[in-house]
Formats: sequence, C-alpha cells, structure tokens
Amino acid sequence: MSKNEIIVKGARENNLKDVSVRIPKKKITVFTGVSGSGKTSLVFDTIAAESQRLLNETYDSFIRHRLQQYGKPDVDSLENLAVAIIVNQKKIEGNARSTVGTITDIYSLLRLLFSRIGKPFVGHSTVFSFNNPQGMCSCCEGLGKTSIVDLNELIDKEKSLNEGAIRFPTFEVGGWRWTRYVYSGLFDNDKKIKDYTEEEWYNLVYANGLKLTKADPRFPKTGIYEGILPRFERSFFKKESKEIGGKNASRYREVVKQGICPECNGSRLNPKVLTCKIEEKNIADCCNMQVDDLLEFIRTLANSSVTPLLSAIIENLENLMAIGLGYLTLSRETSSLSGGESQRIKLVRHLGSSLTDLTYIFDEPSVGLHPNDVERLNKLLIELRDKGNTVLIIEHDPDVIAIADHIVDMGIGAGNDGGNIVYEGNFEDLKKAETPTGYYLNRKNYLKDKYRKASDYLFVKNSSLHNLKNISVQIPKEILTVITGVAGSGKSSLVKSLTNQYKDIVVIDQSAIRGSKRSNIATYTGILDVIRMLFAKENRVKQSLFSNNSDGACPECKGLGIISTDLAFLDAVEVRCEHCNGSGFKPEVLQYKLKEKSITDIMAMTINEANVFFSEWKITQPLDRLCEVGLDYLTLGQSLNTFSGGERQRLKLATELGNKGNIYVFDEPTTGLHGSDISRLLKLFEKLVDDKNTVIIIEHNMDIISQADWIIDMGLGAGKAGGEIIFEGYPKDIITDRISLTGKHLDMYLHR
Repeated sequence: MSKNEIIVKGARENNLKDVSVRIPKKKITVFTGVSGSGKTSLVFDTIAAESQRLLNETYDSFIRHRLQQYGKPDVDSLENLAVAIIVNQKKIEGNARSTVGTITDIYSLLRLLFSRIGKPFVGHSTVFSFNNPQGMCSCCEGLGKTSIVDLNELIDKEKSLNEGAIRFPTFEVGGWRWTRYVYSGLFDNDKKIKDYTEEEWYNLVYANGLKLTKADPRFPKTGIYEGILPRFERSFFKKESKEIGGKNASRYREVVKQGICPECNGSRLNPKVLTCKIEEKNIADCCNMQVDDLLEFIRTLANSSVTPLLSAIIENLENLMAIGLGYLTLSRETSSLSGGESQRIKLVRHLGSSLTDLTYIFDEPSVGLHPNDVERLNKLLIELRDKGNTVLIIEHDPDVIAIADHIVDMGIGAGNDGGNIVYEGNFEDLKKAETPTGYYLNRKNYLKDKYRKASDYLFVKNSSLHNLKNISVQIPKEILTVITGVAGSGKSSLVKSLTNQYKDIVVIDQSAIRGSKRSNIATYTGILDVIRMLFAKENRVKQSLFSNNSDGACPECKGLGIISTDLAFLDAVEVRCEHCNGSGFKPEVLQYKLKEKSITDIMAMTINEANVFFSEWKITQPLDRLCEVGLDYLTLGQSLNTFSGGERQRLKLATELGNKGNIYVFDEPTTGLHGSDISRLLKLFEKLVDDKNTVIIIEHNMDIISQADWIIDMGLGAGKAGGEIIFEGYPKDIITDRISLTGKHLDMYLHR
C-alpha cells in the first residue's frame, strides 16, 4: 500500500455511487464536473470531513464540544489522510469589530510597532486596540460608527402633531410617547411642523430637561420633558430595546442611519492614542491606507531595534499583495468582503507557514477573480504544493485546471446522473475525453458576430462612490452589457450608482433567500400548494394532511424528519426519526397516493423527474424554468439553506423568466457553473434581451464577455488604481485596446 496516496474506497455520501479513488499526495489534484456531479460530496463531505473529525477526536471532550462537528461520512475506508486545511468561500464571520487588519494579525504587529517607536509614548500595544477601553473612542466605543437619526425620515413637516408628524411607533397619534409632546403646552398641536418658529422646532427636537410652565394636567407629574431626539437616542441607542425588533425593525432601519463617528472620525481610537505617530502618521492613518501604499510606507522605516517586527509586517503585506488584495485597507470590515476575497484572506494565513505535509482544500478559488489575477493565484497554489503539501481544488476555470498534476472529473451529469468518476489523468488527455468537461475544454471559442443596437440609455453622471473618479457613463437599454475589470476596479460601485438612481432595477445576486430550514424548492415556487390540492382531491381528504408544517407533521420530530439530542459536553447527535422514517410526515399520510406515488416519493423527485411526472400547467411552468436555469438535478424537497450562492442566483433568475421591459443586474452569475452550463445560461440572457429586457452583468468569465453586445471595462487596477472607465464598446474592439487587461485576456481566450 502506497503512503504517497490518499486512498478512498466505497464513498457513498450524497449522490456518490461507491466511488473509489487514489489521490496523489504532495501534488495538485483538481476535481472537475458539472454542478451537482459529486465533487463537493467527495472532497468536502468525505475527505475533508473525515480528516477534521479524526483531528477533533484528538482533543478532550471540553474542547471538542466547542469545535465544528463532523459526522462520520458514508464510506468504506479512507487511508493516509493528512491534517486538512479547508479554505472555502464561506464569508468570514465577524462583527463590526472584525477588520482585515485584525483577521490577518497585521494590526497586532502595527500595535506593537507603534508602542515601541511611536512618539510620544502613550502606552503598551494594548492601548492601540479599539477593543480595549483604554484605547477605544468613548463616543462610538471603538466601532468608528454611530447611529444617526434621519430627521427628515422621522418627522413629516407637512403634518401637525395631531396629524401624525412623528413617524415612528409609540410616537404616533395616540401613542404614549406622543402624549409627552401634545400635553407639554409648548406647541399648537394643529400647527404644521413646517410653520414652527425656530424656538418651537428646537423645543420639539433638541430640548432636554426643559421646565414646563403651561403643561396640560394630563402631562405626567413626575415626567421630565425631552425633545424627540434625546428621547429617541435614550430609548433606542443606549440599550437593547424590544421595540426595534419584529415589525418595527424595518421602520427603525429607515429612520436610523449608520454614520461616521463625529469624535474619532471613524478611526475607532481616542484622541490620546492618535497623538502617537511614526513619520507623521498615526496607527489609524496606516490602517486607512491601501495595502500597497502601507507596504511602501513601512519599507521606508529604518530602525534597528524593531527590524524583525518590520520584516514580519512587510512579509504579511506582501502576501496580501500576492493574492491580489493590495487594494484593501486594514480598516475594512470583514463582513463587507466578498466570498472570493474571504477565501483569499484565509489563504494569507497559510503563506509563509513552516508547516508541511498538510492537505489544503480549496472550493473554486478563482471565484471573483479577473483572469489577470488568476495567474497570481496559480503561483500561490503551486508554491503551497512545492513546500510539500497536498492541494485539492474544486474548480471550473480552465486556467486553474491547467496547472493540475492530476485531474478527477466527476459526472457524467448531476444529481442521480452524477456520483461517478468519469475521467482521471492529466489536462491534455482530459481535453480528448468524451465528458462534458472534455468537450468544453476542447471547443473553439468565438465572438458574437452581430451586436444589438440600444433602444435608449441609462445614465450615471459624475459618480465618485467609493473609488470611482467622478465618472459618467451611458449604459445601453435592451441589449446585453457586461461590466468587466479586475477585482476592486469599481464594477460594483458603478452598478451601485446606477441602482441608487434607478429604483426599479431588479438585482439578482447570490445573497441568501429568505425562509426557514423548512423552506424548499416546492414551497419557494408555490407548486407544493398545487400538489397538496391534487393529493386532497384524489384521496378526498383535507389538504393540510400533506403539509409537514401542519396536520401532516410527524408528532415525534415536528415535521423535520430528524431528532436532535444534546449530550451536554459531548457532540450533539442527530438521528433520523424512526416514527416517520425521516420523511417528516405522519406514517398514515403515506398511504395516500397520487399516480401510485406518496407525498414523500414526490418530494424526493428531482425537478427533471417531477417535470415528467406532472402535466398540470401550474406545476410544469415553474419546473420548466428551473430546468432552463440548470437546476434540474435538485430535488423538490431540498432545503433552501443548502443551496450554493450560484444556485440561489439561478433560482431567483428562474422566477424572472418570461417578464418583459425590466432592467436586470446580475453579479457574477457564472459562479459555481461548469462551462457546459454557462452556454445554457447565456441562452437565458439572450432570451431576456429578446423580450425587450435590459441585462447588465458584472462578470470575469470570458464565455460571457465574448457574447456581450457592449462592454464597459473598469480599471486599470484596483482601489485607488481603479475607478475609471478604460473601455466602452464592442467585444471585437476591446481585443485591440492596448491598455485593457480584459482585452488582453479575451484575445488569449480566442486563440486557445
């Protein structure tokens, strides 16, 4: 038995069909195949999960209970596993105090640097922490932001107090807070706010602790008069109020805006800490610089007493530059990072590490990257391998697949049609393989030969949002426009400027879909209501029997199909409910049939299978659209919280098909898509445009860019080096543009 291979025998997780495979160690192995073919099931749910589970078992029960829990995968055996480092696209979880600087530990190094050579000396490194009471700004408590009431949103000046001028729950007419103003004796309660004198306006909004001389007897005797603003801030800003939850939450978000703290100007630190400087820059100045500028500044510092510290900061900043994140600032909140940026930030932690013989597992690391940045990513992946590590990558991008030492192609289709290994070998032989991946890699690339003409234009004028440099642009209507450029070049900022101006734009992104863990495809599309009606009519019983959220729910598991048991300091155990055999339905419900199928049989059907089974238009039309967007391999009962970002985006797209005259914006819709699925997606975009819709796509994928009617290329670089329009025009013309990086890579794409 070779110790130089990870050996998997009989893997059956999810749709895997007794998969056995040998994966070379200390090499780069790329796993390819269409969405749903079993790549994630093999790499993450089998290899990574077992590696993590075995590692967790080496800790005591106290620590184990606080680690992420992994069940034993459905596999006969796994041999020669190494410790797995999982670098996925999941956004970095963190609150408002988590920044790029803190997550990479560069901020800790900067704090130490300022405590050693900063002048004047203000304290040790902990004082420079905005999470430390000694260092944080007292106004915003180290957040850099404060809540600000939008008075124009809160108070309708066209109305009087009696007409409901104060637009917030408990301040509305009849509300108990409202009485504090109408009984104060300070105002004519029928006078419109816009007609108030300066003194009346001040008393209504800003006054605090005012002594009342003409108060109505109904004004509370022990009450102290407060203007609306101090009352609002005291009630909602200084404590967690139940009033701003539930139905009031949306109104609160409309009235209260997040603004930069007026005292620290967003630096998060108190004035004393900010007096400490190195070469006229305090620590907040450094954190607000782009990484590339900060690197340049740190390199100018020469102090023999802190040489190792300077070297460590420089090395970390260079690593951020190497993965194409030189446009970020250390003060950037981690919650604002994209999935691709999050994955690359995680990668930074491992660059320069002395550990070897590890298994690094990546989930589509090229997501969100311009082809120009993919070249740099590849160098880092190769560097990890050359240090003696095993690198496993799930990927669709041909440029990343090409660097593989070994390729495992899954398929041949998705869902029930997947779960097999259909090819193993090198890149050149894969191009000759008769698989969807092989066909895709071997095809000839081309440009669209006919371009549509605009019917009209959308305008963005003089926008300086984020890094945009006062740009103006016209975006054609009723054609397919693709906005291109490296990550951080200003693509999203341009679209944000557009959506701020045109409120009727439909944005279809990869954000989570609202719904509980009980929500699934059948409930989201509304077809479950029709299916329940068909069952009820066929069996002459009530519809609610066929809902596992209602009368049909299993009493043991409450319709969830599983029973979870908390074992205190041991791992929680989830087992299939024996009473309903995991269906979530009362056993007696399963006796009712529709064309010889029970409700659980139907919920287990793939979209494709259900589309064949049903003939009712109200069911087949939504299913047709799901098939069109390439989700035919999912089952009707699959929970929405298990969807990938790309699947969520395509589910949203399916609901828009058939509409006319809309303006759609798509944010990297090819995320998670195999090349063969992209051609199907392109047909949908063409169909939307043919139906007189305007389609605007932010995209790096050359299959999409090559088929655009119009291209707007942002750049040239990222951050302060971006924010300008490099090119506007037809795809055929960007190829000859001497400046555009997109044009350069489109030319390479066409000559592969």
